[in-house]
Amino acid sequence: MSRLAQGRTVVFVSTYPPVQCGIATFTRDLANAVELHGWTPLVIPVDKGDVDYADQRVIWRIRKERVEDYEQAAHFLNRLQPAAVSLQHEFGLFAGEMGEEVLRFVRALRVPLFVTLHTIEPQPRDIMKRILRELVTHAQGVMVMSHTAIRLLKQVYHVPTHHVRTIPHGAPDVPFTSTEVAKSRLGLEGRKIVSTFGLISRGKGIEDVITALQDVVPHHPDVLYLILGQTHPNVRAYEGESYRESLLALVEQLGLQNNVRFVNSYLTQEALLRYLAATDIYITPYPNPGQISSGTLTYALACGCAVVSTPYLYAQELLADGRGVLVPFRNPKAIAEALNRLLNDDAYREGLRRKAYQYSRHTTWSSVGAQFGLWLSRATLAYYATAMPYPGHYLSPAYAPAGDTAQPVATSERLSDAV
Repeated sequence: MSRLAQGRTVVFVSTYPPVQCGIATFTRDLANAVELHGWTPLVIPVDKGDVDYADQRVIWRIRKERVEDYEQAAHFLNRLQPAAVSLQHEFGLFAGEMGEEVLRFVRALRVPLFVTLHTIEPQPRDIMKRILRELVTHAQGVMVMSHTAIRLLKQVYHVPTHHVRTIPHGAPDVPFTSTEVAKSRLGLEGRKIVSTFGLISRGKGIEDVITALQDVVPHHPDVLYLILGQTHPNVRAYEGESYRESLLALVEQLGLQNNVRFVNSYLTQEALLRYLAATDIYITPYPNPGQISSGTLTYALACGCAVVSTPYLYAQELLADGRGVLVPFRNPKAIAEALNRLLNDDAYREGLRRKAYQYSRHTTWSSVGAQFGLWLSRATLAYYATAMPYPGHYLSPAYAPAGDTAQPVATSERLSDAV
């Protein structure tokens, strides 16, 4: 039997738990999901070199600021020859300006590369455009989490998109339940719960929700806004808890101590799901119009939350067709109006909950794992069955980045070497 016939190994290159960031959690969950569908996931984490990993699937490490590690990791994978490498990309996740050192890894890799794009800026700087164009043209396949992302790749980055696939951000598969039952388990009986979760940092718009509560509490004194999550570790290292302290000061200034509660910890998934099950209204007040993905919004819909959000790109797509309420950016008055409307109308709020839950069934991790696994299977089969002129997915040498002098790899070599 050829090694290709056994080849169901995918190596994820990303941050990874216990590192605390959304992409690390996403990678772990995707690895678990794809494993359920016949793939063997392995991991090369990117970190500062001081992280201990209990997960036995971790096989190598890229120390973020050691530029030599990027090529060494690629050479290691070239020897290992897994069926696929899944690179999770976010600007700044890797070393160099806007994380450009990741290109050292990509250029040296001679294994089918699949890139997941977590950020696609609608108005990118030149260096961002150059990095993303090179990643997309090198890749055998590119995963994005919204249809809007494909439009941006075409119209803003001017790259080929025939190999780009939309696969949704995953979320846990939980039953649709009464919020009142969940509240009783958390000691929140008699309260109307509004919540936001995630690692806290400036640019989340949380202050707009707190300000909006001035116009909500007089009508709904039982409302409680839960701000779930600790300060992002990178933010804390740079500025301490100054942002959280400013939010606490705003709460005190507005006299909202009984209506705002901070849960200042890195929540386990189990704890997070308990809070979301108790949530009447979930809100993402993010001020960045170009945000192209949001794990927190995906989780909220999957848990059957009624949602209020600013109209960033990802929210526009997920909340279309009446699945949620969109409010203008940086507009506490509009937030207050939306919250009051939902709190005044139980039937309307319940209808939004059911729409969100029904829509999100294709975003459960089981479904996403199946979609991702099938995509890898088809794309790697095409790669190994076709003699490509370049190890990457170039349509012609014109798409090859400057300086790439890679030689063609014979199909027979690929078929015999794939793990």
